[in-house]
Order: sequence, then C-alpha cells, then structure tokens
Amino acid sequence: MKGVCGYRQFFSLEQISEQKFIMSPQLVPCGSTFVPFPRLQPSVSDSRKRVQVEFYMNENTFKERLKLFFIKNQRSSLRIRLFNFSLKLLSCLLYIIRVLLENPSQGNEWSHIFWVNRSLPLWGLQVSVALISLFETILLGYLSYKGNIWEQILRIPFILEIINAVPFIISFWFVFQIFWPSLRNLFVPVFLNCWLAKHALENMINDLHRAIQRTQSAMFNQVLILISTLLCLIFTCICGIQHLERIGKKLNLFDSLYFCIVTFSTVGFGDVTPETWSSKLFVVAMICVALVVLPIQFEQLAYLWMERQKSGGNYSRHRAQTEKHVVLCVSSLKIDLLMDFLNEFYAHPRLQDYYVVILCPTEMDVQVRRVLQIPMWSQRVIYLQGSALKDQDLLRAKMDDAEACFILSSRCEVDRTSSDHQTILRAWAVKDFAPNCPLYVQILKPENKFHIKFADHVVCEEEFKYAMLALNCICPATSTLITLLVHTSRGQEGQQSPEQWQKMYGRCSGNEVYHIVLEESTFFAEYEGKSFTYASFHAHKKFGVCLIGVRREDNKNILLNPGPRYIMNATDICFYINITKEENSAFKNQDQQRRSNVPRSFYHGPSRLPVHSIIASMGTVAIDLQDTSCRSTSGPTLSLPTEGSKEIRRPSIAPVLEVADTSSIQTCDLLSDQSEDETTADEEISSNLEYAKGYPPYSPYIGSSPTFCHLLHEKVPFCCLRLDKSCQHNYYEDAKAYGFKNKLIIVAAETAGNGLYNFIVPLRAYYRPKKELNPIVLLLDNPPDMHFLDAICWFPMVYYMVGSIDNLDDLLRCGVTFAANMVVVDKESTMSAEEDYMADAKTIVNVQTLFRLFSSLSIITELTHPANMRFMQFRAKDCYSLALSKLEKKEREKGSNLAFMFRLPFAAGRVFSISMLDTLLYQSFVKDYMISITRLLLGLDTTPGSGFLCSMKITEDDLWIRTYARLYQKLCSSTGDVPIGIYRTESQKLATSESRETASQDWTSSLVSRKYSVNHLKSQISISVEEWEDTKDSKEQSHHRSNHRNSTSSDQSDHPLLRRKSMQWARRLSRKGPKHSGKTAEKITQQRLNLYRRSERQELAELVKNRMKHLGLSTVGYDEMNDHQSTLSYILINPSPDTRLELNDVVYLIRPDPLAYLPNSEPSRKNSICNAVAQDSREETQL
Repeated sequence: MKGVCGYRQFFSLEQISEQKFIMSPQLVPCGSTFVPFPRLQPSVSDSRKRVQVEFYMNENTFKERLKLFFIKNQRSSLRIRLFNFSLKLLSCLLYIIRVLLENPSQGNEWSHIFWVNRSLPLWGLQVSVALISLFETILLGYLSYKGNIWEQILRIPFILEIINAVPFIISFWFVFQIFWPSLRNLFVPVFLNCWLAKHALENMINDLHRAIQRTQSAMFNQVLILISTLLCLIFTCICGIQHLERIGKKLNLFDSLYFCIVTFSTVGFGDVTPETWSSKLFVVAMICVALVVLPIQFEQLAYLWMERQKSGGNYSRHRAQTEKHVVLCVSSLKIDLLMDFLNEFYAHPRLQDYYVVILCPTEMDVQVRRVLQIPMWSQRVIYLQGSALKDQDLLRAKMDDAEACFILSSRCEVDRTSSDHQTILRAWAVKDFAPNCPLYVQILKPENKFHIKFADHVVCEEEFKYAMLALNCICPATSTLITLLVHTSRGQEGQQSPEQWQKMYGRCSGNEVYHIVLEESTFFAEYEGKSFTYASFHAHKKFGVCLIGVRREDNKNILLNPGPRYIMNATDICFYINITKEENSAFKNQDQQRRSNVPRSFYHGPSRLPVHSIIASMGTVAIDLQDTSCRSTSGPTLSLPTEGSKEIRRPSIAPVLEVADTSSIQTCDLLSDQSEDETTADEEISSNLEYAKGYPPYSPYIGSSPTFCHLLHEKVPFCCLRLDKSCQHNYYEDAKAYGFKNKLIIVAAETAGNGLYNFIVPLRAYYRPKKELNPIVLLLDNPPDMHFLDAICWFPMVYYMVGSIDNLDDLLRCGVTFAANMVVVDKESTMSAEEDYMADAKTIVNVQTLFRLFSSLSIITELTHPANMRFMQFRAKDCYSLALSKLEKKEREKGSNLAFMFRLPFAAGRVFSISMLDTLLYQSFVKDYMISITRLLLGLDTTPGSGFLCSMKITEDDLWIRTYARLYQKLCSSTGDVPIGIYRTESQKLATSESRETASQDWTSSLVSRKYSVNHLKSQISISVEEWEDTKDSKEQSHHRSNHRNSTSSDQSDHPLLRRKSMQWARRLSRKGPKHSGKTAEKITQQRLNLYRRSERQELAELVKNRMKHLGLSTVGYDEMNDHQSTLSYILINPSPDTRLELNDVVYLIRPDPLAYLPNSEPSRKNSICNAVAQDSREETQL
C-alpha cells in the first residue's frame, strides 16, 4: 500500500479489511510538521484496538529532507545562498591578495602566464574555499536533478565552478601525495568567481523577498543586476589584463583599473595600452561582451522605468512612518475629479504637510500626468497604478499607515449598480488590510449603503441629490446654499466686479460651518446657562456669527436649533456659520476702536460701518466687538425710527429672553395649522379623515432614516397611481382633470430608483402644512417596479406617468402648463459618452426646449459636469452672460474653487451638479460633522429635538423690520427660528442684446405705424399709411396717375413735382389698388403689422395651444408665460446685521422641532399611522 505523498504503515491490509472504522479528523505529525488527516477510529460496537496511520506531505527520505533545507525552505535557502555569496567574494579577495603579494618577475616567457607565486597559507585558504564551493555546487545539482544530467552539467555557473575549483583540488591531491609540490603555483582564474557571486546575489534577493513576504520594486532588482554586471565586467577586465600583461608592461591592479575605466568610458587617452597580442585579444573580447550584455541590461532598465512611470512606483515605509498621507482609491481618475479633491483638501492650513497617494487601476491620463508634473503637485501627489483588491498594491500605498482612505465611485458608468459593487469590494479590501484606517466612502445607490455601514463616513449620491431637488421646490436654491456651505472659500470672489450683487454674493459665499467648545470660545462663552436662541441672536448681533446647532459632550447627535428651551452648557460643542473660524480671528475691543477713531454705532444709525462685511483670508480676520457693558436681564431693545408724518404706531419687536418663558412656549403650538381655522367643518372633517401623520410603513431600501410624514389611512391601489390612465376607481386621464388646488411638482427621471423615495419624503414631512402640499408627478421613461409603488402608495397626491420630456404631448398630459416646478434629473444612460462633457448634451437640449416653450416654468436641472452649467438657459447674444463668462475665467485664474458661482442659473438654484458635493466627503476629513449637519438640513435624518430647514417670504407688511439684525431678533423672540441666509431676486440692470433687439423691433413697428419719412430719395422711400389722408379728388388722382407713367425716365431729385407724385403713387400702391376701402386697407395693414410684431415666443405659444387642443386638453390654464430673463437671483449666507431687507426676499430658517414642545413628544414619535398626530405644523411665520 502506497500513498500519494508517502506514509508510515502500522497495520496490515487484512487487519483493516476485517475491521469497521469511522473517520475522524486529527492532526498527526509529518516529519517536523503536522498535517491534518483523517484518523481511523473503531465504531462503538467494536472493542478492538485503534490503528494510527501517519501520512507525510513530503517523502521521508534523506534527499527530500536535504531538498527541504537547501531549496524549498525560504529562510534556510537564504542562509545557504548568503554563505555561497560570501565564499565567492572571499575567493576574489584572496586573488587580489595574491596579486598584491606577488613580486613581478623579469622576462617575457609564456610560463609567467601559467605559473604564479602563491604562498602556502594562501594556497591552503584557496583550496579550502574551492572544496567547499565545489561540494555545495555538486550537492545543489544533485538535489535539483530532474532526469537530465546534461542540463545540470552544461549550465554556465556549473562550468565556472569547475574551472575555478577543480584545479585547486587537483593541486591539493598532488601536493598531498608529494608528487608535484610546485603544482600549487598553477594559475587559476579565480577572478571569474565574481560572476558566480553575481548569480548568488540574484538568487539571494529572490529568496529574501520570499522569506520576508515583501515584494520590492522590480526597478531596484534591475538596477542591482545592472550594477553588478558592470562591476563584474570591470573586475574581470582588470584582473585579465593585469595577468596577461605579466609578460608585457607589468601593469599593476591600479593601472589596469585606470585602463578599463578610460576604455569603457570611450575616452581613450592612450597613455596605458596593452602590448601583448593576448591582452589585446582579451580587451577585444571584453568590449564585445560589454556591447552585448550592457545594452540588454539598459533596455530592460529603460522598460522598467517606463512601466514604473505608468504604475507610479512605491510609497516607502520610511516616508509612511515619518510623514502623513491619505490614499485616494478611484476606478478612473479624471482631471476634474483630481483638481476638486486637491483644491478642497489642501484648502485647509493644517493639511499642507500631508501627501496624497492615488491608487487607480488604469494608466495615468495625459492631462493628469501634465498636472502632476507641476511643482506644486509633484511634491505632494504620488500616483500608483494598482488595484485596491490586491494586498501588494495596498502595501505599496502603505494603507496601514495612512491617515485616511477616500474611496470614490465612478458616476460616469451606465451601470451605476456595478460601480457601487466595485466600491463595496474596495471598501471591504481596505478594511480587511488596514482595519484601523478611517474610511470615507462615496456610494451611488442608496440600497447599497448598508454594505458599508462600517465606514466612518458615507455619502450616498442619490440620497443627497433627490433631497436637494425636493427642497429646491419649497426653499428656493437650497442646492446652491448647501454647495456654498460645503466648499472652502475665502470670500474673495467677485470683489473686483463693478456689480454690487456680485460683491455681496461673493463675500457671503465665504461663510462655512465651524465648531468650537463653548467654554473655550470667545463667541459663546458668556452665554453659558442661557437659552440657545438668546445665544444665537446675541452672538450674531455682537460678532456676526450664526449659531445653528449644538452637541452635548456625552451625546453623538447634533441638534440644529434645539429651540429656546435648550440651555447652553460649558462643555457643549457649538456649530456656527462664519467667514472664518474663531481660532483665526483677532478681536478689537471698544477702547481700541476709540483710539483708532472708529465711530461707535449701534443698529439705529445708517452710518454704522458694516462690521461683519470683512473679507476672509487665509490669515487672521479682525472682528469688531460691540459694547460689552452690562445690560438689563430683559435683553437688548431695538428702537424703531420715529416718523412724524405717521401717527399709527407700528408693531414692536420683543426682546430675546435669556431663559425661555414656559408659559409663552406652551401657548405657541407649532403643530397647529392656523390656516385650518378658515376651513369649514365639512372640509376639516374630510381632511382629517383623508390624512394622518406617522412613519411610512414601507421603505424601498435598507438604511433609510425614518421620517414623520403625512400619510394616507389606506394605501392607494396601484392603478390609481397612474396619472394618465383611468381605472375603476377614477376616470381622470390628465392632471387638469384632477382639479388640484396647488400647483404640481413634476420630476422627469429615467427610472424610478430607490433614491427617488428621498424626493417624496421631504415634501411630505409632518411639518409641512396640509394646505400647502403640492401634488407630485413622476414622469418616468420606464415603468416603475412594484416595490417602489409599495413605498409611494401611502403618500398623498403622488402619481406617476410613463413618458419623456422629449415628447411635448407627455409634458402637456402630466400638467406642465400649471406646474410650480419642473425637476429634470440627469439620465444614467447618457453618462457614458465618448467625450466626457457630452454626457449632459441631451439633458441640456431638453431643458433648453422647455425653457423656450414654458419660459415662466421654474426648471431645476441636475447635470453631471459643473462646467456645463454655462449652457443652461443659453442665449447666444446675451451680453450679460458673456460678461459673466469673462468674470468666471478671471476667478478661475485667481485659483477660486467656485469660479462657476456667478452663473445666473447656479446662483438662482436652477441647476446644480452632484459632483459639487464631492467636497462634502473631502471636508469630512477635517470637519467630521459636516455630513451629519447636511443630512439634517436636507431632512435625510431626523433627530429628536433637532430643527429643520424652511423658508419665509418678506412681504410689504414685513418691511417695517428694515434690517436683517431686527429680523433675527424678531424670529428668535417670537417663534424661536434662526435665520441663516437670504435668497434675493433683483432686476437685471444690464439689458441683454435680445431684449434690445426686441425693443428695436417694437420701435421700428411703431415708427411704421406713425409716420413715413422721405430718406435718401435716390435709394429709399418710406411712406406713412395711417396718417396720409385723401385730400385730392378723383380728378387729381387720375392726373397723378398720368404723370406717374411719364416720370420713370426723369430724375426725381431735380423735379419737386415728380417727387410729390412718386409719394402719392407709393401711398396708393400700399393700399393695394383703388378697389379697397379705407377700413379694409387698415385691417390688412394691421394684420401685417401683427405678423411683423409677433415674436418667436408667441409662435411657440401657438404651437403649445394647438397641441393641447389636439389632445383634448383645455387651454384655459395656459398663459402666454412671461419671460423672467430681466431678473437675477442669488444667495446671501449669513449676511451682515445691517443688511437691508427687500420686498420678496426669501429668508432661510432653521425652525425648532415642533414635537419638542409637546409634553409627550417621544411616545408620539413612535406611534403608527393610526396613533399619528392629526394636526399640521405651521409653515408661515407671522411677524
């Protein structure tokens, strides 16, 4: 009996065949190791002795044990090769000693070539080294023998070993037998052992890599081989020429070295030359060998160098331990992605000494290579071509020593789910290789988010995208607000512009979110023990900072505007919006202001300097302190200006209390909807029966945050969710037939992904009044899945329709003519264009068509590339857009990260790119709270006690407040709201060329209708049709006609009578002959003028109306649609307190959680739909 790998037998076959055995695993010894193998055990019914069988993975023979020690075992093999390398170097050293000790003999006999003078001790050492080397070579040849002996004998290392060792052994034999004692002086070319040493060095390096489980750079190995080859050539040439010149010039080793260097460097001085033909032949042979060997080595080195340039090499362990670096893992690196990351990452001062290691599986792009050659980035950025799934590449990037790892998904792929799967595998690989490395992961689909819950920070693109699109419909330009907050800016943009709005907009864009501990802060330390609203108002009044949230020391949850009941503690972490963080600020007290002759002012006087309009810089910002003298505990008072002309007393602003009055808060029921008081009893009963409040019973994906929403008592049948199809429950086939009270919100998307669920939830949140809920229509290219319909069938007034924005009929059926907002989501199928920037081409053209057809429609668009925002609402002859384009180029040249911010569609919140939110993930490395704050602002997360983002509009009744500071006080003292910014709309001062062209057309047509003038009689005659009267009788008319026939051959300029006759002829010609009456001619003229005056927009309006009539839709709701191209909108984040309020300003508010004011708020948040709160939240702020 024989096994595959060898065995030990302790029993006979008959004994085994007679027994019944069962198998059980056991570790049994195999030589010096243990291998698992089943152990035979007798059954319980059998009482015979157990038999143990030992199997061995290797044959238990002496040859196998030697092979294991000398060849297979890495560590022992490394020791053997190191010993062999030492022997070869020792033999070369002994040869040099023999040459140095030898006296040059006189004469030119050839015997000096074959015989040398060798001392007995030196000979004994050389014989010993030769015996050991030969024995080792024969042993290794025997162990590596594979059946072909000639393969072992004809190897060059074996031949060299025989040449260098056998003569010494023969001389030892003859000398020992005293047959030929002088044989020990036989010349042996021992210097050839340098090649054997080179061969041993190569094997030793390979064994070293295997022993320590580390793969060094192939470039290092090739360089080592090249250097060793060059040294061996030079050493062989030195020793060969020195020995052959024993019968010539008697060169020593130094002269031979000099000759070799001069020869191999192609200098060739000629002062040292070989004389004998043998030495000359040897030099020729060595040069030929060098011409063959060295180019091959250099070629391999150059190839490896080029490959290293592509792959990026390694990041050394020493640098990783002494420097700080982060790793960026991407599928494909584009120049836009790289520059966004570098600009945002290095915008923070404390990250200037960090290094960025990019790990990408693709070859470096040409543009990326060009950028990384810039000195500013070449010293900081290291590009490694490799995969995050390979431990070797992670080791090259020193992932275990990295400060953080950023894993970004490729959003330019058609299959975004596949891109997420690659991201998930990368995250798993990094977590497995470096468990302690912080992970910052970007994911595309929300259903894949739960796979990477272990990551420290996760940004789901579709969650943020749809939440921002939803809030854009109720809080205008929310996407612009969030984008500006998560971008690092110094507030320097637009400061050189002549336009005032660009200066204000650019300065306020420098505001960001910062944090500081209360007791360590100059801004907030004095408000310990006081309410949150009191601290927020007075900090803004005194320092111009906007306190938006806090976090307890023992709690991980951030609370945005916890309300007036929240008392500030010394250990609280305060989150505030400011132009720069407090640590980079310097303060001026009141005495210093007086010394510098700065006038002290308060909020009353118009001459007060804008204290908080200071431009931030990378250095220190000076902030003026207001009067810090003691005031009454009742808080500050802001007096109103006295107006003698008006005797009516205007309403006053109550002070913000240090500690909230419990009774006043209880009377302010924020969950009550004031608008419900105006409804009748029947409407109120039907409304309460229709809607309820609770948590959605079904979520389309794992990981969605539960949100308290308006829900239906019973889910809607799937057939009723289809807007354009009637069913047995309703007979409506278009949006107009439903008779909605509020305008629609239409979402045009390719598919109903799970991220679209996050668009519906913020619009159906419990704090939105029922009276103001807008119907939502999903215009989808592909029918939605059943699980998505299960999720949306519980929400009121949510419908879908299969269609496309390419089709005008689909747009009209879904109710675009009376929609409040049209949201256009970038399609996934267009993202994989041959040219990257062409991925938005279809979306841009479709939106431009919508803009032309429905100019008053508020269109919110998502693009893939921010650079394409300049094509939104494109006008080729718009001089103002051209001026903004020049401004954008100037800001980009100055190094601005927000050069696109002055584009009117972006400033107004009409367009945004989800790639702009990549900076949110980058900022989280410095500000680990930014993702949480952004999710709370967008409504993606709901924390008990945390407020929500909403807005209010400034009307004529609110203009008495006058300034932003007074509005801040009014909101904090009445409702507890905290304002964070203003959305302002102004008239566009610079008229566009299109508007000038239209005005020119109107002026021309009016000129035609009023007067015809004679201008340049030789070339042109202008005739007034309406003001010319028939003052001549028919006889005179016939006379003019006869004169006209004779006037064609004469010069009209020389005859005034002919000129008068010509004008009369032109007048009669314009009336289309004498048969038409005056009224008919006037009617024809009017129709002609109407056709002339009709603009392109009127033609488009006629086209839309004709299509509506063809579809059987009523055109009553369709307006001619005013064009809004004469207005511009922009955002002022945390404006200065003295900013004047204007009519139609929209103020962004963080409103306290209404449920926080209920006595049993916690149980109510856990109730189901049946136990949900029946009252709505109050949306409109009463000032």
